Amino acid sequence: MIARFCQFLIAAIFLVLGGWALVAPASVIELAVTEAYRDDAFITRFALACFGAQAVLFGLVALASKWTSRTFALYAVLLIPFFVFNWYFHYEVPVLTSIGMLDFAGNVVMFIAAIVGWRAALAEERAKTRTFA
Repeated sequence: MIARFCQFLIAAIFLVLGGWALVAPASVIELAVTEAYRDDAFITRFALACFGAQAVLFGLVALASKWTSRTFALYAVLLIPFFVFNWYFHYEVPVLTSIGMLDFAGNVVMFIAAIVGWRAALAEERAKTRTFA
């Protein structure tokens, strides 16, 4: 039950932030990108909406599938480069505003959920193995 909740939490972050980028890309650009890097061109809004659509798609897949302990562990490891991305584009090349760092906050929550989900799923898997042994 805990593992499933963690999976839903990860999906919810993708659905909310991805949905925002899909439905209101101009708003994301205005609030999340520093003025020096803002671009109001159609292709910029289009690309951000495409990014949002992919995030929503992943959120839906996360809701529809059953994650194992291995899935949670792999997801946690694969999130690590995104922390580097957030740091680099906020502190080294200041593209992301403090609101843009919602991505970082989402990544932190998802990382914690992945670790908690991994531990819970591992415990569930071990309990099933003991039941059938």
